[in-house]
Amino acid sequence: MFQSDLLQGQNILITGGGTGLGRAMAERFGGLGAGVGILGRRPEPLEETAGAISGAGGRAAWASADVRDPAKIAAAVDQMEGELGPFTGLVNNAAGNFLAPSEDLSPNAFDAVVQIVLYGTYHATMDLGRRWIERGGGGQILSIVTTYAWMGSSFVLPSACAKAGVLAMTRSLAVEWATYGIRSNAIAPGPFPTEGAFSRLAAAGFENEAKKMNPLGRFGEESELADLAAFLFSPMATYVNGECVVIDGGEWLKVGQEFSKYTDIPRDEMKAMMRAMKPKKG
Repeated sequence: MFQSDLLQGQNILITGGGTGLGRAMAERFGGLGAGVGILGRRPEPLEETAGAISGAGGRAAWASADVRDPAKIAAAVDQMEGELGPFTGLVNNAAGNFLAPSEDLSPNAFDAVVQIVLYGTYHATMDLGRRWIERGGGGQILSIVTTYAWMGSSFVLPSACAKAGVLAMTRSLAVEWATYGIRSNAIAPGPFPTEGAFSRLAAAGFENEAKKMNPLGRFGEESELADLAAFLFSPMATYVNGECVVIDGGEWLKVGQEFSKYTDIPRDEMKAMMRAMKPKKG
């Protein structure tokens, strides 16, 4: 789909880049010519992902750091820039989430998610953003949010609050930092089978119900999100700024539409039912 040198000349830092969607983006960027910096807490998946990129002919570096600690982020960025050269892009992908009734949340549980998702995104964004402003060469920020960043969602209150904050940050900086040549965008993925709360939903037997909620009747594939992210970092998207691109198969639209449940009924049955509902003539 893309030329192999599409992202040549870019160095992109991905937080939470060792597993799941972060790894999918890291490998896609590396295969398109970008240098990839992978940051996370667990060294093993970081080293494995960086090794896979290097083994395929790409350039990669990794560093273990907690995104809740700005000093550790700064040290990690210094290390990886020493290996790859200055970063030109950032993907805020690190996240934490769990399912819980909101009335049962402890202050520490709420704080844990907000610190990773909102504060972690802020710390990484400020670190890279200040470097870019000082260097004068611009940069690109891409933050991974979710559709409930604007809808809200039951049973994931800390994540909903944090993701809403990340989306507000994205749109705020898109305007404020454009003067420095820095673009800021977001992707809102729907259901992708990855580690975390979604995988636990599937394990609990809700997988079929989740698919019924989606107009396309399936989950997303990691490669689909990775390709979208690659496009947003490519020269084809240089006028895209302050945008949040949804990739969810139309799920959030179906959930919010009054008569969307009718699409779950076989079409012939649905048409017969609607004919029966029509007022009789005469």
